[in-house]
Amino acid sequence: METKKIEDMKRIAFMMIMVCMSMMAMAQKGAEIKFDKTSHNFGSFSEKNAVQECVFTFTNVGDKPLVINQAVASCGCTVPSYTKQPIAPGKKGEIKVTYNGAGKFPGHFKKTITIRTNGTVEMTRLYVEGDMTEAK
Repeated sequence: METKKIEDMKRIAFMMIMVCMSMMAMAQKGAEIKFDKTSHNFGSFSEKNAVQECVFTFTNVGDKPLVINQAVASCGCTVPSYTKQPIAPGKKGEIKVTYNGAGKFPGHFKKTITIRTNGTVEMTRLYVEGDMTEAK
């Protein structure tokens, strides 16, 4: 009789653990951003063509709509613009980055764009770099 009670208690404890684990697994799902690439090199370009643009494409690989809350560049010469509408699971969005080297010293640069989302990974960093040469 005592053995049966212990076995019943073990089963109940096992079931409670399984329910808790299932709830934790469900709570961990949500939106998830996945970029095709996280860096872009503009290469070498002249001061005469100081404005350079690139596009970072991403997919929501999660199971909830993805919202980009913020995209902030490390410098005022770099401006990100992004999809404002929620991105449905499985759908794509874009972040366009414009670098404006007008009035900047020629040479190598590397800028960071910090993306904040409602995703399971809340922050992602994108990078743009290049070499602006002196106009001749």
